[in-house]
Amino acid sequence: MAAGQGRGSAALVAGLLLLCLLLPAADAAAKTYIVGDDAGWSKNLETTWLAGKTFYAGDVLVFKYNKEHHDLVMLGGKGYQRCQVPRHSSKSRVMRTGNDAVTLRRGNNYFICGEPGHCKNNMKLAVKAW
Repeated sequence: MAAGQGRGSAALVAGLLLLCLLLPAADAAAKTYIVGDDAGWSKNLETTWLAGKTFYAGDVLVFKYNKEHHDLVMLGGKGYQRCQVPRHSSKSRVMRTGNDAVTLRRGNNYFICGEPGHCKNNMKLAVKAW
């Protein structure tokens, strides 16, 4: 009977070790990014700034911008595609501090500048978080 218990314990330990190897480390998962780096929240970030980056749920994006000329709108996919800030939506949030931090959720995260004409001039960002 002791031999059977030993094999079961060994399988349990092996399973736990495998699980630990497959799970990402907590500090490796949460990173903070300054959107646009030194240029800040600006136009054409999808073609330049996003290149080569992989984002995960829990990562933080910091949007730095001149609050006299821009804002940050977090919204759903339809509003993003249309460059329209929904009037009444639980999916949208308008921020105007000039230094806004957003924690990414798993899936697609959409951001635009809500000032007239800015989104249509490519001041928008779609980020997929794993």
